[in-house]
Amino acid sequence: MTRKYLLRLLCFSLLLGALPTVFIGMISYYLATRDIEEKVNEGNMQLLLQTQMRVEQTLKSLEMSATQLANSSVVLSAMNSPLQNEDFVQARQLTTELTNLQSVAVIKQAHLINFQYDWTVSLGTLKRLSELDNRGELQALAAKQTGMFWSTGDGSSAPGTGTRPAGTGKEPDTVSLVLKLPMLTKSSTPKGMLVVQISTADLKEGLAPSSKLGSSYVLDKAGQAFLSSSADKAATAEINGHIAKALQADGRKQGVLRSELEGEEVAVLYRSSGHNGWTYVSIVSIAEMTKATKNIARVTAAACVLILLVVALLAYIGSRRMYSPIRKLLELTQKVEVPGGSHPGTRSDELDYIQASLETLAVSRSRLEEQMQGQVSHLKEFFVLKLFTGQLSDDDFLYRARLYGFPTQWSRLCVLTLQIDNLQETRYQEQDRELLLFAVNNIVGELLPAHSRFSPILLNASQVTLLTADTEEPERLKAYAFQTAELIKSKVEQYLQLQVSIGVSSAFTRPSGTVKAYGESLMALKSRMSLGPDIIVHYEDIEQQGEVEKIVYSHLKVMEDKVIQALRELKSDKALEAFREYLASVLNKDGFTGEHSILFMQLISRIMQMIQEQGVSATRVLDGEKELDKLLKLQTREDILQWFQLRMFEPVVTVLGENADIQYGNIAERMVRIIREQYDCDISLESCAAILNFHPVYLSRVFKKEMGVTFSEYLSEYRMHMGKVMLETTTLKISEIGERLQYKNISAFIRTFRKTFGQTPGKYRESLD
Repeated sequence: MTRKYLLRLLCFSLLLGALPTVFIGMISYYLATRDIEEKVNEGNMQLLLQTQMRVEQTLKSLEMSATQLANSSVVLSAMNSPLQNEDFVQARQLTTELTNLQSVAVIKQAHLINFQYDWTVSLGTLKRLSELDNRGELQALAAKQTGMFWSTGDGSSAPGTGTRPAGTGKEPDTVSLVLKLPMLTKSSTPKGMLVVQISTADLKEGLAPSSKLGSSYVLDKAGQAFLSSSADKAATAEINGHIAKALQADGRKQGVLRSELEGEEVAVLYRSSGHNGWTYVSIVSIAEMTKATKNIARVTAAACVLILLVVALLAYIGSRRMYSPIRKLLELTQKVEVPGGSHPGTRSDELDYIQASLETLAVSRSRLEEQMQGQVSHLKEFFVLKLFTGQLSDDDFLYRARLYGFPTQWSRLCVLTLQIDNLQETRYQEQDRELLLFAVNNIVGELLPAHSRFSPILLNASQVTLLTADTEEPERLKAYAFQTAELIKSKVEQYLQLQVSIGVSSAFTRPSGTVKAYGESLMALKSRMSLGPDIIVHYEDIEQQGEVEKIVYSHLKVMEDKVIQALRELKSDKALEAFREYLASVLNKDGFTGEHSILFMQLISRIMQMIQEQGVSATRVLDGEKELDKLLKLQTREDILQWFQLRMFEPVVTVLGENADIQYGNIAERMVRIIREQYDCDISLESCAAILNFHPVYLSRVFKKEMGVTFSEYLSEYRMHMGKVMLETTTLKISEIGERLQYKNISAFIRTFRKTFGQTPGKYRESLD
């Protein structure tokens, strides 16, 4: 077999050594070039800052002197009077004040203009403003809405502010400071104006001198290089446009950008002045900046070549040594026949042959690992479930905890039990509860690190987590448990939009205390009835509350009586309202914690007793013990109210209503039977009530409802009917018939008979004859 793999290993080793060497060389050259460029840019930015400070120092000094001159008494007095040629003394004073500005900067010309009295004073002259050739340009300056500004005479202000002869095409050789009078006015028709002109050549002297690395210039507010020649302006026009866009885009006052100048790549540094809006620009050649990096490139290339030679030698030696184990393994596998394997000569290289020999074993092992991995999680959950059901001792627990990779070192343990509050106002159905608990269990498993908890499990209708802690301080432990519960609760609400409550047990040390702690967490969750849903409750809190006071239960019996009375009256709404008061009284008392179920069973027992007294079977209301089991599992006030309304009050009212209709008919029928059997006896509502064991008023109301007439009316009508029969079938005297029908007075019998049949008994008997 040819040694193809050895050749590949050698090529790979060479490539593995060469690529980092070349990469490091390129990175080194790039970093050196970048660092040099950054250093040059930093230096040029400092020079640009110094240039800005020099120029602005001159401008600010001139502005301050001009402001002092404008506020001087000489100027203020002159602005309020017309100057004539005869006022040469005052004109000389103004000229002297203008000349004094030379001490601040080299002034080429200065003008004090009075638009109101049509005069202007310059350095040594007094003229009428109307006689000046450029009076239109001066008036254009006065029309601007700024009280003091700099005019470069190149489009940033009114034309003609520089001393440029008209029609010559020359660049302006002055920059003008314009100050409206009186001060601080922004009117377009000021009273006067002070114009001070300085030479552009003096400003150029303040700029940094050009060098091999670059040159600098200044842009006015309009973006014009007013100190540059026409040729320089044309060359830098594109760069100036980029600078203007950069200033508008990011709003920063300084920056660096790359551009091209006459076909050469340059770095453009700019600083915008907040004083007058001018921008100071420095252009530096990239090629000049990086010229020094060529020597670095040569040294780096030489070092890389030397390293490559060393790498080639080491790759050859190392490849042979690394191939030695493969050669031995190949010799070993050649002695073993691989089931279903191909002949070695058909394999591409040595490793392919070895792969064919071990393929069956690898596949078998992979399948076995997959099967074991799929069972590990279930084994862990089963182990924790046995712990919660008390089927593990402490020693057995520690042994298996190491086996399954559970935490074995802790200071304290506690149990977190999570239950879903209510699904009625959510997008889920009741049948989704188990699936939601499974999702919550997965969230807890992914949320909490494995070293801080055991495998979360589902137990009954709860999600349970055994939590470990490294602290023994009660307050810190309690805070840690609460933070963990709050984290779980918030994530469940975020991912599932579901309200849950979490009960936290008291801390314990030995694993065997897990069963008790689980019971404590469930007990803590029962306080949802009084505190409401969506809560986190610690068992120690409710345990302390339960010791605060002793509860007197007598007032609950009064409220139970209200509920039962409302049910007797067949008013489910009234019963529900009375139960709300009862439930509030039970749940708002801390002393009832843990006794809610007993109190509910007590109320249900009294209701069942009441309906059984009415002759109704309890099975018509409660369908076996499943309904009571559902009640005992409810944990929120709303669920309890709904259960009593739908499963207790409405069925009871319905059953009692149906029973009342049947009972009314039976009672009325029995009363009619008594009347017919004992019509000749002394019977009344009271005697019927004694026979039937009902109150007379109740019997009267039932009889009237079923028969349509009162008891006395029906009794009287039936007795008259029997009297009529006796008249027809017997020879008894009328008085005897009256006595037999319980009429003590014969006149009352005759009067009643006549009222019923329209004639007296005697006439009725005669009509029969």
